[in-house]
Amino acid sequence: MKRHIALIEDEPAIRENYRDAFERRGYRVSAYGDRASAYNALRRQLPDLAIIDVGLGDEMDGGFDLCRDLRQLSATLPMIFLTARDSDTDSVLGLRLGADDYVTKDMSLDHLFARITALLRRADAWAESSRQPDETLQRGRLQLNVDRMTAEWDCQPVELTVTEFWMLHALVHHPGHVKNRTQLMEAANTVLDDNTVTSHIKRIRRKFLQVDGNFDGIQTAYGYGYRWNAHEA
Repeated sequence: MKRHIALIEDEPAIRENYRDAFERRGYRVSAYGDRASAYNALRRQLPDLAIIDVGLGDEMDGGFDLCRDLRQLSATLPMIFLTARDSDTDSVLGLRLGADDYVTKDMSLDHLFARITALLRRADAWAESSRQPDETLQRGRLQLNVDRMTAEWDCQPVELTVTEFWMLHALVHHPGHVKNRTQLMEAANTVLDDNTVTSHIKRIRRKFLQVDGNFDGIQTAYGYGYRWNAHEA
């Protein structure tokens, strides 16, 4: 069965160009030109992956709003922002809202397809693992449920996206061991640049700090990467 991609892009010519490219690669594509029509359709049946532009018609940040709404419907739906807006502020905001990736429209189609494939592969792996008995990982005050992809700190839930969860899992699996950005990207089974990996780590820290203002579980090894604080193991 063909994998289903939802494409939300307000420019008709661009929308049709991407639709054609995705269909040539064997995907089934549902295309929408605005936030409202996309949400009304997708809330009834979620796709396998959503690709969203940030600016949608008169809604300058309509894509951000749609991402937030879709993430509330599903914690695991893979979402990519594909946009002409390339500022760090927009990229960080998109990731904070729960997107798994943020790329600009000057990216080559081959690179974009590589990211789509990686995200779909990761979603398949999660779906397969969810059919097995739950696997948990305990490190001091942290508990990760690997199958449900949930995290708790001092028995309080910490809401993480799929990408954030697997990056955290990679760090926690071997406390004190430094993981570089490439290793974290591979752990999340996706293709990201260094700045995006850094944004994910910052967001993970921020979420734990909201639960515990003294959180110091993720340490930076300057020039190398990140490690899980062995004292929290």
